[in-house]
Amino acid sequence: MTSTQETTRPHDVGDPPGHWRRMRVWATAHAVDDFYQGLVPAAVPCFVLQRDFSYVEASGLALAATLGGALPQVPIGLLADRHRLRWMAPLGISLAGIGAGLSGLVPSYPLVFALLLLAGVGVAMFHPPAGRDARRAAGGSATAMSYFAAGGSVGFFIAPALVTPALDGLGMGATALFVPPAVLMGFVLLRHHDRTAATAAKKVQHQGKDRPGRFAALTAVEIVRSTISTGLNTFVSLYWIRHLGAGSGLGGVALTLVLGGGVLGTLLGGRLADRIGMVRTVQLGNAAMLPALSLMLVCGNKYAALPLALLVGLVSNIPFAVLIKLGQDYLPSRPGTAAGVTLGLAMSAGGLFMPLLGLIAAHHGPRGALAVLAAVPVIAILVSVALREPAHEPD
Repeated sequence: MTSTQETTRPHDVGDPPGHWRRMRVWATAHAVDDFYQGLVPAAVPCFVLQRDFSYVEASGLALAATLGGALPQVPIGLLADRHRLRWMAPLGISLAGIGAGLSGLVPSYPLVFALLLLAGVGVAMFHPPAGRDARRAAGGSATAMSYFAAGGSVGFFIAPALVTPALDGLGMGATALFVPPAVLMGFVLLRHHDRTAATAAKKVQHQGKDRPGRFAALTAVEIVRSTISTGLNTFVSLYWIRHLGAGSGLGGVALTLVLGGGVLGTLLGGRLADRIGMVRTVQLGNAAMLPALSLMLVCGNKYAALPLALLVGLVSNIPFAVLIKLGQDYLPSRPGTAAGVTLGLAMSAGGLFMPLLGLIAAHHGPRGALAVLAAVPVIAILVSVALREPAHEPD
């Protein structure tokens, strides 16, 4: 029988320092890249408050980043599976930073939309080749892959902590301050590719048998989770401001806690998967979202609800890294395409539902949009029943 998983040596599961040494460049690059995805929800309340954008227009900004980040993922993934394209991930990081960083400088909504669309395209260019090469570096360890995935969560986490006070204090033009890190990281990643070119394979190794049916079910789970995650990132600050009566600073703290919990949940998910299995970890994370979201909405105190925001972020991200690795195990012959779908297309697809949530928020406030999201995990729970551990699947 041919396994769909790569061989895992004993130290692959139990050597966290070794994992970090192998994954630190990719984890850092992922953090920088996804910082610019996190910049969008962090900036949306400021566009509403400083530019008088409506809820529907604000949701449209999330849609712009989503369209740019989602539509190119599959063709880019297919290219990454056929060719190394070492320049693609560095260029993607640079474009993500330039588009997001310049969005606060332009005067009109269409220009803001176009620049966030460009930033999304940059994110799309990074994920498939980076996910392919990170898989090679991680070997068979879900814990090692969780460092790469957690890098993206760290980028989301840092974004509101830096962007919200900068935009509050300096205005929307402060987004330009965040252009240089993207260009610098693009250069560092390009140099890393040059150093590892001698040992890196020119094409992706094809191992095992593809499971397109399982991968389709996994993609559906990703889309549901993306809808919840994008909705939380877009409306949680406005929920604190408009419903709980907090200031914009405390609203930014709530978003930071959701994203910070996401970092912890991503790392926890990798450890759990190496111990109890990937599918069980995904199902556990999906089930835990229901009570966590409900508790946050029941609490009416702007300070007491903050720990619940952290809990929501933690449990909702337990499946994150696991789904990335599981997707590549279901499509072992196309790891770049799998990464493009799980890291990019499926994760970004949730933004397609943001205009609908924006309409709900326009009529019922941000709490109404979050109340709808609190029921969505039921779909993820039902779909994840179709998932199976790759090692237990007969060829």
